[in-house]
Amino acid sequence: MYETITYRVENGVAWLTLNRPDKLNAFTSQMNKEIQKAIKTSAGSDEVRAIIITGEGRAFCSGQDLSDLDDSMNLGQLLRENYGPMMQQIASCEKPIIAAVNGVAAGAGFSLALACDFRLVSEKASFINAFVNIGLIPDSGNLYYLSRIVGHAKALELSLLGEKVTASEAKNIGIATKVISVEAWDEELKAFAENLADKPTKAIGLIKRYLEASYHLSLEEYLKEEAEGQRIAGLTMDYAEGVAAFTEKRKAQFIGK
Repeated sequence: MYETITYRVENGVAWLTLNRPDKLNAFTSQMNKEIQKAIKTSAGSDEVRAIIITGEGRAFCSGQDLSDLDDSMNLGQLLRENYGPMMQQIASCEKPIIAAVNGVAAGAGFSLALACDFRLVSEKASFINAFVNIGLIPDSGNLYYLSRIVGHAKALELSLLGEKVTASEAKNIGIATKVISVEAWDEELKAFAENLADKPTKAIGLIKRYLEASYHLSLEEYLKEEAEGQRIAGLTMDYAEGVAAFTEKRKAQFIGK
């Protein structure tokens, strides 16, 4: 089904692993399309309630595989046809997405991590906004997300200097949700994802939707949208279960509907 990634679902979590370890999981057009397909599949599956994106081997993703390009290629067209649709698919997914950054995340690999809702980072991982080092601008939504996460000044610094950011530095500036030791990596990653998968999935999707809407709506417009979102949330089975569990003083058993 897939050639450049692997995909499996376990305990409500879809595991999407970039699988070109010999190339440090560098992007090809096929990988862009397969990631897009896997996210779309996850978004439409009742079985999936959280998504993890990680890398096979010692890297998360080293960015674009330059050997997949030729001198005549229009880079703008490459973005419009491959990276743009992939990033749009990630942005439109209303299920929580975790970037499990197991190693270096450089270039568009950094962009992929930024586009996710959470970034769990191995202590041996690092981030590099390497575009400037080859005379390009950060792409694949990089500046869009980076500026929102770390602020204008820090985003400019990381983009213009193109220097490596360690895992601990990433935590200090807000890129990393959590830094995990190598020994605890598998256990903590699984626990984090399955905890998300146990939460009310529809409410998570609405939270993601209206947080993004808040960036471009006036307060008056936002409050109208918010009211509609709460109406929708109030009709879910998970809302009824949450209220019942609160009343009965027990842990809620959400089903994602």
